[in-house]
Amino acid sequence: MSEKKSKNYTAEFKESAVKLAVESDQPVAQTARELEVNVNTLYTWIDKYHHSKQGNKTAKNEEHLYDELKRLRKENARLKEERAILKKAAAFFAKEHH
Repeated sequence: MSEKKSKNYTAEFKESAVKLAVESDQPVAQTARELEVNVNTLYTWIDKYHHSKQGNKTAKNEEHLYDELKRLRKENARLKEERAILKKAAAFFAKEHH
């Protein structure tokens, strides 16, 4: 039986390989051959890299939405207060004319 040795690649190597594969005009399979990496392994790295990027975007978007929600709640409270003041003022001036 033949044993396959599993190579351990650094995170930096994986990220560089993904960047090269994605940004290059050549096919991913060719990039994999040049880097002496199994093509399926490189596709796995590409998939993981893109999922982690999307995860970061989602987190940033959720943070943005949370900040927007806080801002809108604050504005809503201010507007309710202004409306209450105007109602009281209208009632006050309505009494003076009678």
